[in-house]
Amino acid sequence: MKAENESGRVVYRRNPDLIGATIDDELVMMSVEQGQYYGLGGVGPRVWDLLAESRSFSELVDVILDEYDVDRAICERDMQGFLEQMEALGLVERR
Repeated sequence: MKAENESGRVVYRRNPDLIGATIDDELVMMSVEQGQYYGLGGVGPRVWDLLAESRSFSELVDVILDEYDVDRAICERDMQGFLEQMEALGLVERR
């Protein structure tokens, strides 16, 4: 999957069925369908904001690199893991 993401062909968007609110510096979300709560801290809420519109993996990485002091390889690795986890939980969709 990493090769697909790096090429920019894969596009992510957030699951529109989630309800969310910001509390302090964390984003708290609820899946009404699953009856589950989720929390995002750190850079997670910023990525969630970016996913209000469909974005490719490379677009997400580029924005985070512009806004945060992080090495590209580390950013790509962390973004990959984050998106995989979010997808597994049903919080984001991939097209």
